[in-house]
Order: sequence, then C-alpha cells, then structure tokens
Amino acid sequence: MQSDRDSLFDDAATGPNRRQRQARAALYTALVAISIWTLRDFIPALIWTGVIAIALWPLLHRLERQPLLARQRALLALLLAVGVGVVLAVPFLLVAVQAAAEARELSHWVHRVMAEGFPAPDLLQRLPWGGEQASIWWQNNLTGPLADSPVTQSLRGVSFLAATRSIGGHVVHGLLIVSFMLLTLFFVFRSGARLGQQLLDASSRVFGAAGTSLLRRMADAVRGTVAGLVLVGLGEGVLLGIAYVVAGVPHGALLGLVTAIAAMLPFCAPLVFAAVALWLFGSGATVAAIAVFAVGCIVVFIAEHFVRPMLIGSTTRLPFLLVLFGILGGAKTFGLVGLFIGPALMTVLVVLWAAWAEPSAVDRAP
Repeated sequence: MQSDRDSLFDDAATGPNRRQRQARAALYTALVAISIWTLRDFIPALIWTGVIAIALWPLLHRLERQPLLARQRALLALLLAVGVGVVLAVPFLLVAVQAAAEARELSHWVHRVMAEGFPAPDLLQRLPWGGEQASIWWQNNLTGPLADSPVTQSLRGVSFLAATRSIGGHVVHGLLIVSFMLLTLFFVFRSGARLGQQLLDASSRVFGAAGTSLLRRMADAVRGTVAGLVLVGLGEGVLLGIAYVVAGVPHGALLGLVTAIAAMLPFCAPLVFAAVALWLFGSGATVAAIAVFAVGCIVVFIAEHFVRPMLIGSTTRLPFLLVLFGILGGAKTFGLVGLFIGPALMTVLVVLWAAWAEPSAVDRAP
C-alpha cells in the first residue's frame, strides 16, 4: 500500500510525458472535487468534528499514555464521543425539563392573556423617555382581549403550521449534524495519534516544513479559541448566575446557564443580563436591577477585554484586534463554526505577512 501511494504521486514528478502528468493532475482534482460535492451535506458535521477533535487532542494524548486505556482505544474513543454528546445535550435537557415542569402553568397563562390581554406594566410609566407614548400604544393594542387586538390580527396571515414545520425541520437537521459529528468523532479518536501523524506527514510531503508549522499554528489557534470562548463563557455564566440568585431572580441557576451559553458568543451575554435587570426593574426591585446590571457590565468588560483576548491571543500569538476581527468576521461568514475558523484564518494571514516581510520568519516558526 505504501509503495502504491508513493508511485501514485512520484510518477507525477518523474513521468516521461508532460501531457500524462497534466492529465493525472486534472483527474485527481476532478475526483477530489466530486468527493467533496458528494459530502457537501456532511461538511458542517466534519468541520465541527475537526474543531472538537483539535480542542480535545491534548486530552486524548494524555489518556492514551495510560496503560489501561492504551490497550482499549475503541473504549477510549467511545467514552470521549459520549462525553462530548452529554456536554452538548445537558443545556437543552435542562431547559426542556424546566419547560415541561411549567407547561401547565404556561398554558393557563396563555389562555388568560388571550381572554383578558396584558396589563400595562408599571415599568412603562417609569421610563425616562417615551413612557407616555409606549403606554398609549400598550393600552390600544395589548390591554384588551388579544383575539381582537390589531397586533394579533396582523399575525393571522402567518401560517402557524408552516412556522412549526420550519422549526421542526431545523431541529431535525441539527440533530442529524450532531449525530454524524459524534459518529465521526468516535472514528477520529479511535485512530488517535496515528491519524495526527498522518496529517502532519501529508502536510510536510505537500507543503514542506513551513506548511507543517502553519498547520500546527492553525490547530493552536482553534484550540485557543475554544478555550477562550467556552471557558470564559462558563465563567461569566457562573458569576452572573450567582448574581441572579442573590438578587432573587426566579430560576437564577437556569438563567446563569443561558447566560453562559450566550457568553460563548462575543458580546451576547449583555442581552441576557440586561433582560434580567429590566425584569427586576419592572417588578419594582430597582436596587437589585441596578446591581445585576452593574455586576454584568463589570464581569463582561473584564472577560471580553482582558481574559478572553489573553487566552486566545497568547495561544495564537495574534493581537487583540485580529482576534476580534477573526471571531466576528468568521461568525458572520461561516456561522457559529466561524467563531473557531476565523482566528485560524487570521493566523494564516499573520504567517503570510511575516513570510512576505521577512522570508525566513515562517521557517523559524515553531
């Protein structure tokens, strides 16, 4: 098998006929393109597999050194894949359990609101500006039975069944992506160090030592981004969850979990703690609202401007501005997975700039 692989590529350089070499290159390119086209629906799962595998690769190496686990590679891969699945499923299960526990109360509330409308909250009267206009709009649209409300009538043209089908389709698609990702993770983890060495050997064969160094730095960028986003998000969620509980917010721990998930996305945590503070303010707990908002601003400011850039930048050796551009630009271009792809691409940009400014810089990179 090794000799067949070597002859497959070495003939391209030593073959007697230039036209044959060009034909083989075109054939290989076409086959790779067809293969990628065939896998197009699974590309998101493969990208997520790569991100998670890179993030957990140091842990895999440490576990592989254990004598018991080294002989049970399939079991180790299964445990890691199941662990990833559990970590991904726990937040959704907690929210689902909480929603199921309050489903009856929520149903009664919906029926009461449809029959009686929303009473205008005291918060509208306490707004520093626009309170009077907001109160008038609320009285005209939401205080009476919602069946006759202009807002409800304007929504009747929207097909509830079509919206439900669309949401259900996205949920099923997401579950399929996660399922294929976990299955692929199992096989990647089972291959372990052998697969990693094959990737490095292939990179060195095609791109040389500079290409291998670049590949390592891209992996470090992905790993640092995962640490910066996930760990900092969890830290923000824990601190703000404690603030919610102290302030007497109902389901403070669950809201802390929601805040942690939102905090994994840059600058999304303020949407949650600001909504909590607004609810407290509307309930008359002015001091608690101000305290939650102030604590949230301090925690997010320190995390987003110091802790997260330090974690990501120290690993990727990127300046803060490029880290920020990579995360935000990657998310806008590639979606959620772009949060991890963006800093890796910024690393490539920095390496290429260094190569252009100082040609020997890439070769000296570790």
